[in-house]
Formats: sequence, C-alpha cells, structure tokens
Amino acid sequence: MLTHFHKNAQRIYCLNRKAEKAGLSRDMSFADARAMYPDLISDLADPIGDLGFLRVLVRWAERYCPFAGVDGTNGLLLDISGAAHLFGGEQAMLDDLFARFQRAGLSPAIAIADTRGAAWAMSRYGQKSHYGSKQQSGAIIEAGGSLPALANLPVAALQLADKTIHSLRRLGISTIHDLSQIPRVTLTRRFGASLLLQLDRASGAQPDPIELQKHQVGFAARMTLPEPIGLSEDVLGIVGRLMHAICKKLETAHMGARRLRLSAQRVDQNTVYAEIGLARPLRDAERMTNLFSRSVEAMDAGFGIERIRLEVIEAESLKLTQISHIDKKAAASDALADLISRIGNRVGFENIVRYLPAQSHIPEKSFLVAAAAYSEAAENWHPAGERPLSIFPPESIGATGASPPQYFRWRNMPLTLVEAIGPERLLPEWWLDNSDWRSGMRDYWRVQTKQGRRLWLFFTPQNPNWFVQGEFA
Repeated sequence: MLTHFHKNAQRIYCLNRKAEKAGLSRDMSFADARAMYPDLISDLADPIGDLGFLRVLVRWAERYCPFAGVDGTNGLLLDISGAAHLFGGEQAMLDDLFARFQRAGLSPAIAIADTRGAAWAMSRYGQKSHYGSKQQSGAIIEAGGSLPALANLPVAALQLADKTIHSLRRLGISTIHDLSQIPRVTLTRRFGASLLLQLDRASGAQPDPIELQKHQVGFAARMTLPEPIGLSEDVLGIVGRLMHAICKKLETAHMGARRLRLSAQRVDQNTVYAEIGLARPLRDAERMTNLFSRSVEAMDAGFGIERIRLEVIEAESLKLTQISHIDKKAAASDALADLISRIGNRVGFENIVRYLPAQSHIPEKSFLVAAAAYSEAAENWHPAGERPLSIFPPESIGATGASPPQYFRWRNMPLTLVEAIGPERLLPEWWLDNSDWRSGMRDYWRVQTKQGRRLWLFFTPQNPNWFVQGEFA
C-alpha cells in the first residue's frame, strides 16, 4: 500500500484488494492500520508522478476516440460518441481496452453509459462481475437505463459531499433507489438543489456537460553538466539559461507560465525539487529566475548536482502586448504582481486576497473576497453610501429609541454622541432567505462619539433596538 500525509496524519493513499478484504480502507490512519497488521508493507505515494502517468494514458487513450481527459486523480474519461462502431461496437471496444490494460499490468474498472455520472458511479461502485479470468468493476449500461442500473449503488456514487452522505445515511437512505423514492420537494427543502441535480445528471434527466482538458504542449528544458555543481549562484545561472529557452517556446505559443518546477538530480541519484507560482501569466526570464533564488539557496546539493530540468507545469494564454517606457500603470501592475508572487510562494497564494464588488445593497454582501493571484482589481468601485473600514456582525447596545442614543455602552466602553448623520434606510433582499435580515428594514447612521470612535449604527423599527455593525477609520 501507499501512504501520504493528509489531515495532520499519515494516511493510506491506496491499497490492494488483499488489504481491502482485511478491513483496511483509503484515508484510514496508517498508525491504526499498523496496529491491526504490524507486517504491512508500505511506501510513500507520489501524486505528481501519478498525474503524469494519467496524462500519458490520456494520450494513449486517444486511439479510441478524439476526446479523452483526466477524471479526478485516478480516472480517465473518454467520450466515445460515434467511435464505438470503429471497433465493432461498445462491447468489443471494452474488451480491447481491458485486454490492453491487463497486458500493461493494470487492473482497470471500466463502465460505459450514456451519462458521465452513471459511468463514474458504475466504474467505482458497481458490483464486481467476472470478466475473463479476472474480475472487473462496471458494465455497459444501455441508453436510457442509467437509473435502474444504479438503483442498488450507495448514495456516495452520486459524487455528493461527505456531509450530505452522512445526513442521508442517518435518515436511513443508503442507496440511490431509496433516494429516488423520496419526494423531490422534501429533498430540495432539506439538502438544496445540488442533490437532485446530481441524481438527474446521473439518470440523464439533466445534461451533464463534459469539459475535457486536452493535454497541452510541454514547455521544458534540461541540461546535463560535465562537472557537478553545488553553489547556489551556479545553479541560478543554469536556471537562467534554461528559463530563456522556455520563454522562447512560450512566446511562440502565445502562452505564459503560472507555475514552474525545478528538478535537480544529484550525484547520488537523488532528486531535489523547487517550485514557484506566479500571480499572473508571465514569460519574463529574468523576473521568473529571481523568484527561484530563495528556493535554490535552501536546496540541498549533497555532493553536487549533475543534471537540471526546468518545466512549466501550469500555463495560460498570454497574447503579445504593446509596451512603452512611459506606461507607469503597466510598471505598477508588474511590481504588484511580482510582490504577490514573492509573498505567495512563502505563505500560499490562497492567503493573499483582495476585495471585489458584488451586486447587493446589503453591507456584508456588497463585496467578495477573492485570491489576488487569480482575480483582477476592480476599477471605479463606488459603493452605495459611505461604508466603514471594518464591518462585523451586529452588536446590540441596548437602546430602543428611534433617535440615535446620546449615551450608550459598546464593548464595555461608555460613549457619548457628538454627531449623527443619517438615516440610510436599507431593506432586506426578499428573494433571499437571510436569517440576519429577518427582522426587516434597518436605518443606518454614521455616528461620531466624544471619545473619538466613529461607528456605524443601525436601528430596527419593527423590533426597536440599536446595533453597532462597523467602525470607520
């Protein structure tokens, strides 16, 4: 079996059938598994290598159809519409697929259906049937027969969230047949529309569009050195030369790199890696090389590095643009992108966020929080009315009069009113069920206190009460 570090513990990544029959399962703590069976044989998983192998299989699978892609972390998705007859029909194609996988030493679980959801469910959760000399999961589902074929499968076969699966099991709904017998209104009211959407997609009642990502042209360069090197300056020099070669390929394809990986093979045949991300697509060799400096300095060169490979593992379209030495806006944008890239490679790009406008007059819904590396800054953002620098959940101050209170206590601080500007009346969005706004309309006031606090207060006329929801700078 293979293990990896997940959810703060070493867990089982994948295992063979003998281990499954012994009661072990994927995502199980490896410590618990070793407690049950001390003689387990395990090794560390290589998810990156697995993904590379899947991409190789995608190119191989194009012999069966023009549309093939990676499905998750452990599957292939083939759109064989109009191609099965070239192999003598669906059954003959399936036989050929399975035979070729067997010769390669692989044990696939294959299913053919007229919907993507049905094929996914049957291949992973279908009852095992003998296929030749070995067993194979899945089958060929006739057109229009997806729902009856999936009836005895567990609800997890619909690719639902873990929380939804646990809730259904607590209600005694364990199979897709049980789920289909529940009134749709009841399911929608309790679990939302996503549950029924997955069921309808698997059965064919709703379309399930397939977006297959074609394998892109690789952008990589490598160099084998006549003598091992170990100094970070020497490694960065080689990286710079490789980066120029890659940028020429990117320019020809009108692409820009978003993530790059450096592989350095040492004399002892071990390989060390360094990886960087970029805040936006880029093909500037000097700027990208500089981002590798911190990772290269921390790299363990051992007795020396004899081979270096640089590859783009994520790329996006980047068209040619006119540049000018007087374009200050473009220079400022480049500087900000470089700053986000440097910080993002240290703390994670998901931790660098920016605020974007949203179509809502509700204060806490008038903005979105998005990753700065994967969004553009909004221009000419003018919110309706003046808004405080900090907005937080409403905090009651205990006052009940219709006018702003002259004296009140907030967060154990006695405050005295100096000036109040308002009211700004906001009504709830009737088309959304927001529990925080069920009390009805709110009258907002901008309040200046004698103690220096500039607060954002609102009054609820239906249930007379005053709240603080924000503070100005």
